[in-house]
Amino acid sequence: MSTEPTLADDERQLASYAGALHTFVVDAIPGWVRRLTTERANAGGAAVDAADLEWAAAATTDLVAPDLMRILNADVDDGAGSPLAAVRAAVGPMTDLLQRAGAAQPPRDEFVAKAFPNDLFDLGPAAFSDIAAELHEPGLVWGAARAHVHLRRRREQAGDP
Repeated sequence: MSTEPTLADDERQLASYAGALHTFVVDAIPGWVRRLTTERANAGGAAVDAADLEWAAAATTDLVAPDLMRILNADVDDGAGSPLAAVRAAVGPMTDLLQRAGAAQPPRDEFVAKAFPNDLFDLGPAAFSDIAAELHEPGLVWGAARAHVHLRRRREQAGDP
């Protein structure tokens, strides 16, 4: 006889997905920074050296990791923010490197320029897959589990099974 998972079971599963997503994102950040910064530098008529890329990768990871952990570990009812927002907020080291290298800024959509005024080189990801293709599924699973826990709490508070 199988029993239905409890809300506590679902919350533990969400925590597991959050931990996995954190690990996957933090592990993917350095490669994403190296790839994207090099692409933007080359497109903007500049070049960046390996040591500067490593600095930007480490600095970005250091910025993302704690904020991402805070967001992923927050209670679903706390409205802690989006995991992708933590990555978007950490483009400073890449921007600094591109500015020091003299890269030209790409043309930016008016909405994007207003929504992300500090992202001068259009670096912020719109989806987990923009960081690395293999982040798509863990990001989707975490988001679905988070929504499930949120909805289940509402149903249980309303007395619906």
